[in-house]
Order: sequence, then structure tokens, then C-alpha cells
Amino acid sequence: MCGDSSVGSHRMPFRNISILLVCQLISATGSIVLVTLGGIIGSELTTIPAIATLPVSLMIVSVAATAIPATILMRRIGRKYGSALASLSAIASMLLASYALHLRSFAGFAAAAAIFGINMAFTQQYRYAAAESVPPKYAARAISFVLLGAIGGAIVGPVLVDVGHFIIDGVPYAGTLVACAVLYVGQAVLFLFLGPLRGEEQVAGRRESRTLRTIVAQPVFLVAVLGGTVAYGVMSLIMTATPISMHMNDGFTLTETANVIRWHVLGMYVPSLVSGFLIDWQGPSRIMAAGATGLTVASVIGLSGHSLMHYWWALVLLGVGWNFLYVGATTLLTRTYFMSERFRAQAVNEFSVFGVTAAASLLAGTSMHFFGWDVALLMPLPLLAMIFIGIFIVRRVSPVVPAS
Repeated sequence: MCGDSSVGSHRMPFRNISILLVCQLISATGSIVLVTLGGIIGSELTTIPAIATLPVSLMIVSVAATAIPATILMRRIGRKYGSALASLSAIASMLLASYALHLRSFAGFAAAAAIFGINMAFTQQYRYAAAESVPPKYAARAISFVLLGAIGGAIVGPVLVDVGHFIIDGVPYAGTLVACAVLYVGQAVLFLFLGPLRGEEQVAGRRESRTLRTIVAQPVFLVAVLGGTVAYGVMSLIMTATPISMHMNDGFTLTETANVIRWHVLGMYVPSLVSGFLIDWQGPSRIMAAGATGLTVASVIGLSGHSLMHYWWALVLLGVGWNFLYVGATTLLTRTYFMSERFRAQAVNEFSVFGVTAAASLLAGTSMHFFGWDVALLMPLPLLAMIFIGIFIVRRVSPVVPAS
């Protein structure tokens, strides 16, 4: 295999995948806690309702801003130590957020959310670490298995919100944030046990890296980046717009709205049980096409009505479509670069994906205010059409790194 080095014994990949799975669970727990509490705490700490969700928006913008620095740092010191340092930033973020609640400081809480975005940027790199822990032909399975950790986060996060609400007297939710900080201490320690990854040894001497322009100019690379970008952008836009449309415009209760979002999250990550195997069987391009189809059908169902079941089906299919398109695109991306080129290629992808995601999350509220739910659902359709066209164009193009 061009530019690949051994990852050690057969036991090593299992150890790495297990560590990354647990770390994904912890990161998902923290992000779900902050997303769940961000608007609530923001509303309590500021007298300006229009900026109540600013902390969550700053968190997402921080992910995009940190995407490239994260890959540069890991290129210099490795994924093990880079990810461990990012866990320390999450600890600082949670403790600062807790202290901001004690001071009733909206600015402090917003700053803490922005700092937390640093760790979220590194979390997005876990899937690359998973792919580099196994031989290339098992990359899709490794990526999908690690994403399963988010299911645990979807369970643990809400429990921490409920249990930690009144742990610290007089400061609601501060206990939840401190508990998250403790989890991130464990995450930082876990990363120190991460084993060797493909590409960390002997790569530089084996193959001269191509220029970034050459890597980016590959049609397969462009389609892979477009797939990940559209998957996250469309998901973020519609998911963020859904509570506004359901609760504020159509009058559904908060419980009904939260239940739809919960099923959406399950739709995002439960398919990881099979998506890796499906990619091995059908190839990443076909699974990407299936994902784009799911996102398209989700938009069509959402446009068909405003009943609870319309929202439920639209959001579940939005989650499933995201999973297939995102995991498929990530797998395809790993076949467009040699190991010596991986960090530069991944930096371009991460910045593109989360730059668009940040814009989509900010656009959701604006589009709902000025144009409504139907326009929010129509906006993704041209992008999804581009995905289908791109997949058709590269269907017979061989990637530079085969899946074997």
C-alpha cells in the first residue's frame, strides 16, 4: 500500500477503536449538554433575547476557525497528544462556563462556549484516527463504529442535565458543567493510551508529497469534500430551523419538539451499525448517493405538511441521509491522498465542512424569520442536485489509494 505503515498487532486497532469510541461518547455528551443548555442559560443571563443563542453560534464558528489549526497541531505532535491537549481545552471551557454561571456573566459563558468549539474541531478528527488505525479496506467500518459513540452521548448528556441541575446550590446547571469537566479529564488520559496509526512512521521517506493544489484538483477529492459539506450544512440548516418551525410557528409542545430532535439524533448515528459494512459492499459513492436521496426525501416530506408525523419522518430521514452521505464522503476522502499528505487534505475538508455548517446554523434563524419553513427546505435542493451530478461524473474515476 502506497505510503502506509503498519499499525501494529491485530489487537492494536481494537484498542484504538475502543478508545476513540469512548472519547467520541464523552465529546458528544459535552456538546449535547452545551447545545441543550446554551439557549436556556443565554436567555437567563442576558436581557437581549436576540442574542440568547449567541454562545451556541460562537461554539460552531469556533469549530470552523479551529479546523485548520487543529490539523497543523496534530501534524506536528501527533493525534494522540493533539487530542489530549484539546481535551484540556474542554476542561477549561466547562469550568469557565460553570464560573460564569456563578457570576451570572453572559460574556463569560459565551467565551466558554467558544473555547469548547476548539475541542469539537478535534473531535471531528477522531474519524480520521479511526481510519488510520486499521488497514484501508476497513476504514469505512472503523469510521462508522467510532461515530456510534454519539449515541451514548445522546443518552448521557440529557441525564447529566437533569441530575446536575441542582447539585451546586444557588447555581443551576453548574454541577452539570463540572461533571462534564470530569469526563474530559478521563478523555485526556484515555488519549495517552492511543496506539500507533498508519502514516506516523516511515512515510516521509517513502513518497514525496504532492502540492495541495494537485490534491484539491482531483475530481474525486472535490466530490468527497462536497459530500461532507452538503451533509453537515443541510443537516444543520434543517435541524436548527425545526424547533422554530415546530414550537414557535406551529404550536407543538417543547416535549413533542424535543422528541422529534431526539429521533433525529438517533437517525444520525444508529445507521453507523451498518453504514460501514454497506460501504464495503457497495462502495462509498453509492452510499453517498443513498444519503443524498435521504436528504432530498426529507425535504420533500417536510414540504408536504406540518403535522407531527411530517416533522418526525423528515427529521429521521435527515439523520439517516446525513449518516450515509457523511460516512461515505469521509471514506472516499481517505482514498484521495497518501498518508504523507493527509493533514493538508483533511484541513481543507474540515474547514469547508464546518465553515458551511457555521453559516448554515446562523442562516437557519434568519431564513425562518424572513422566509419560513418551506424556503428552508427548498434551499438544500440545488446543493443535493450537485452531489448527484458529482457522483455521476466520478463514478468510474479510480482514487489514488485503493481500498485494499
